[in-house]
This record gives sequence, C-alpha cells and structure tokens, in this order.
Amino acid sequence: MSTRTVIRNGLVVTAAEELAADVLIEGEQVVALAASGSSVAEGWTADREIDATGRYVIPGGVDAHTHMELPFGGTSASDTFETGTRAAAWGGTTTIVDFAVQSVGASLRDGLDTWHAKAQGNCAIDYGFHMILGDVTEDSLKEMDLLVGEGVTSFKLFMAYPGVFYSDDGRILRAMQRGADNGGLIMMHAENGIAIDVLVAQALAAGKTDPRYHGEVRHELLEAEATHRAIKLAQVAGAPLYVVHVSAASALAELATARDQGLNVFGETCPQYLFLSTDNLAEPGFEGAKYVCSTPLRPREHQAALWRGLRTNDLQVVSTDHCPFCFVGQKELGRGDFSKIPNGLPGVENRMDLLHQAVLDGHISRRRWIEIACATPARMFGLYPRKGTIAPGSDADIVIYDPAAVQTVSAATHHMNVDYSAYEGRQLTGQARTVLSRGTVVIDDGRYLGRPGHGRYQPRATCQYLI
Repeated sequence: MSTRTVIRNGLVVTAAEELAADVLIEGEQVVALAASGSSVAEGWTADREIDATGRYVIPGGVDAHTHMELPFGGTSASDTFETGTRAAAWGGTTTIVDFAVQSVGASLRDGLDTWHAKAQGNCAIDYGFHMILGDVTEDSLKEMDLLVGEGVTSFKLFMAYPGVFYSDDGRILRAMQRGADNGGLIMMHAENGIAIDVLVAQALAAGKTDPRYHGEVRHELLEAEATHRAIKLAQVAGAPLYVVHVSAASALAELATARDQGLNVFGETCPQYLFLSTDNLAEPGFEGAKYVCSTPLRPREHQAALWRGLRTNDLQVVSTDHCPFCFVGQKELGRGDFSKIPNGLPGVENRMDLLHQAVLDGHISRRRWIEIACATPARMFGLYPRKGTIAPGSDADIVIYDPAAVQTVSAATHHMNVDYSAYEGRQLTGQARTVLSRGTVVIDDGRYLGRPGHGRYQPRATCQYLI
C-alpha cells in the first residue's frame, strides 16, 4: 500500500501559475491539487500531513549541468555522486543531469557505462546523463542513434581545450547533422580554444601567471566568435543548438540575434556569472584560483545583460556547471601557472537560493525563478512533466520553501565536498525546509533523511522546447 501525503496551506508556485492550494501525493506521484480550505482538499485523508503555511510549495530544482567525479587537469572533481546529490537535495534540487565522457579512442558506450557505474546505487536524488563527444568518428556518430533510443538525448561538444575535448568545425558539423536526424540536442562549450591557447602561452611567457589572467586570456570576443560559429554550423546542419554557460554580453547578443531570426538556439547561464566577477579572480594572493572556471568570470558590467537575457528569454536556463575542486591540494596545482588551475566551481547546493534572492532583488519574477531552474531544464532535456512542475501525474519532487529564512552561505555549513564556498559570507533570504524526492522526504527542517541509492536513473525523451 503506497503512502499518502498531503501538503497543506502553502502557495504553490510553478512556471505557469501561483495558487493557494493543497497537494495530494500517493506513493511517488502527485495525484491532485485543490484550493486550500475547499471541501475537496478538506476531504483528503493521508498518512502524513505537511503544513506549508507561510511557505512556497515549488517543484524540485532540475540542474541540467553538473560534473560529479569528473577527471580534469590531473585530478578529479571532489564531489562524488553520493556527496554531490546529497548537497543538491539540501539546496532544493531533486534532479541532476550529469555528463558522461567519451575518451579519445573509446566508444560512447564505454564512457556511458563508466558513468553509470559511478552513479548507480550512490545518488540521493534522481539523475540522468548527457554524453560528451570527445572523439567524433564514424562509429561514435552511429552510437549517437543508439544512445538517443536509450534516453541519452543530448550530446556536448567543445570548441575549447585542444588536445583534451576539442572538436574541429568539421567534426562539430557532422555531429550536428546526426543530431538533426536522430533528435539529439547538441550542447556546445563555445570558446575559440585554438586562439585561447596562443594567448595563454603569450601570457605565461610574459610572466603573467596569477589566476586573474585566466579571465584575460579567455577573451569575451573569443566566446562571442565561437558562439556565432556554432550557431552558423547548426543552421547549416538544420539542428537545434544549446550553448552552455554563457558568460559574456557579446555572446548573448549572438544568441539573441539568432533567436530573432527564428532559429532553435538556446542558452544557459550559471549563478557564478550572475553574482561573481573578475573582481573575485583578482583577489589577493592565490585566492582568485577559487574562482577559475571556463567560460571565465567576466567584468561586473556583463551581469546586467545576463539578467536581461533571462527576463527576455534569450537565455532559458540557469544551471550550475557544478565542478568542485578543493583549494588545498587541487586548485593549488596552478600556483605559478594559472593554466594548471583545475577549471570549475562548486554550486549545486546554492543555485535555488541565489535565484530566490534574485527574485527579492527584482531581477526576475517568482514564476520565472521556477521556469529557469525547474520547468525549462526539464522540458529542454526531455524530463517534463515528470520533473519541473507540480501537476497530477508528475513525480512528487517537491520543495517546501521558506521565503523569509535568512542564511549566511559558508563552507563551514554547506554540504558539498569542497573546502571553500564561492559565495562565502553572502547573506541570502530564502531556504528549502522540506524536500521530497518522488514522495520520499529527504530533507526535513535541518535533518538529512535521504540515502544513497534512492535516486533513480532517468531515461529522457528528446528536447520538448523546440520552436
């Protein structure tokens, strides 16, 4: 017999509406909503009642860009699937889509199997996979068709990192053509890596070794140029395109122009580009290494353009690109050579709260918060309406969110397996109080009740967000 749960007296906020409603859950799914105090809602009986008075009842967050246990730069991301998904739950995220990696010379299947082995039995919340195409060959192109059939429906390519993940324009075009045929969505890291490598070498030769030069050599125009080139290649292929971690106003302008032309071009940004800047990269000593990520942090004036892009829907999604490396022993690999600092920031636990703060600060509306953090990533990556909303038939991934709770972000209190916070000391208003994953309470008022293995692999449909 499945457990029945009723969430009473909250303000249900989805991307589509806000309503004072009670939510009825049977087992793992939402089965009904009814106006709070109505005869219908009052007639519901349940094994467990949750009082959400004064709180929001929102869909669990969908973070469509994480890197748990990612090998990079001679080390690996410090969060495992166990620690990273637990931290996500603490922050009100109930689904992640991580990146399985195809190594050069290996098959897509080998890479996917490796990531399944890392995640299976270890996740506190539900998860899916994108596939990084590290080696575009005739065989891997054929494998794309098989993976789409299995629910791995998005493929990431890199215009950056020559010698590691980099694909040239010809390989990118061929992958895009395959995606146009099989429905797989091409995701692009858009930076001109060939040109960046020249600037890196020149900077180091000139003795410019500090972390702040990481941002200078990864010039915003090289993000804009690569974004433009990716758009045109996708246009030639007749394929939709999703550009990850957009950080620069000039790159965003390329997306906006393409969308004005009616192209299926989409963009994601991340909290670090909305809240942090090159000021952080320039912090004294080696502190700036904490903020080294790619695309890099930009001067503060880019933030207004990114917020505007989120309001106008030229940017559709905020994901974290969560890829944590400890300051001690990992980021320190780049002392004396910024190019050896592992690229990545922790953030999977902070995204929902930072974006709620953005609501209070007037950058976005409450419903837009849910749209960019829950509903659209679910639609973009074939998880909707199971994920990303609260409706009959949806998974009961639900957060009871206290909009008045005040918290101070700190590595001393966060749950990510990393020794610093990118947002250390920042005061935020709003916090998840109770988190349900498929009807199971995993966080309740400061207590973790989840377990490794509760999280279930989610095969995905193809993109549900095309024009």
